[in-house]
Amino acid sequence: MRQCILTLLAIFAFANSWSQTPLKAGDKAPLFSGVDNNDKKLNLKSLMKDHNAVVVFFYRGQWDTYCIRQVKNMQDSLHLITAKGAVVIAVTPETDLGIITTISKTGASFPIIHDIQYKIMKAFGVNLTVDDATLALMKKYKIDMDVNNGNNDHVLPVPATFIIDKKLKISHVFFDPNYKHRASVQQIVAAL
Repeated sequence: MRQCILTLLAIFAFANSWSQTPLKAGDKAPLFSGVDNNDKKLNLKSLMKDHNAVVVFFYRGQWDTYCIRQVKNMQDSLHLITAKGAVVIAVTPETDLGIITTISKTGASFPIIHDIQYKIMKAFGVNLTVDDATLALMKKYKIDMDVNNGNNDHVLPVPATFIIDKKLKISHVFFDPNYKHRASVQQIVAAL
């Protein structure tokens, strides 16, 4: 029953709140920066000095079973990605406490950035604002975005994945507004 309700919530959120256009393969990558879960400052240019590619993926939060599954799959197969000379960076609107919960649930060892003002999400064009009706349904099922994101502006990302090459170009994009559809590790490895 809970899964059915969450599916309806996602459909409402995406149908009622979509306003961005995501970056596409061939586009110049945004020169993002942020602080990860270990208080380490990260930026795209410095990541590229030591890696052949950067895999950036966006997830909504530890409350979403599909996000947790994606983070866990990424961690479980991380060696396949790093063997190609790539580094993985996760970006989320959830607070540091939520990130700690995500790491506890998944064992994630790659950097996770709390995108506090959604600068990275907006730069990649994956941000959306959840409408009031969906928020009310979420609260009814004990999902409180104000607590999860540490604010009251109700922004989530489409769970998208981007691969950025040495030339700072986006070489591969997986973007699907259906929150159940995520890039598989096999797709990522094949695109590297």
